Amino acid sequence: MTRKLLMIAAGAAVALATGFSFIAPASAQSSGVAAAMSAGTVGEQADGYLGVAGSVGADVRSEVEAINIKRRAAYTQLAGQRGVTVQDVAAATGCQTLSSRVKQGQVYRIGAGAWQTKGAGAIELPSYCANAG
Repeated sequence: MTRKLLMIAAGAAVALATGFSFIAPASAQSSGVAAAMSAGTVGEQADGYLGVAGSVGADVRSEVEAINIKRRAAYTQLAGQRGVTVQDVAAATGCQTLSSRVKQGQVYRIGAGAWQTKGAGAIELPSYCANAG
């Protein structure tokens, strides 16, 4: 899995650098999601998807679901190109997103753990992220 994550992370890093929308910050996707992210009620997760961390309206919940559907489609396409699982692509992208896209004050979640708020320092990433880039 280590070698796979390195390959996937390279693809995710290129996608991040070139601004593919499926891993761009959700704030670029919707003002409602951007406001929810600023309020700490929507955040990024280590699995590569957005999650609802608090009380949000049905419109924001629907937009989060739509973003996640688009992400899964992009992960599926990249997984097919790389010969790896969708979960591996999503996790590698999650590592990249948590390390470079989550801003101070935004919430994030590692695994099934509690939602955390990013402080001034780096996010403590899951151990598999060390192999992802």
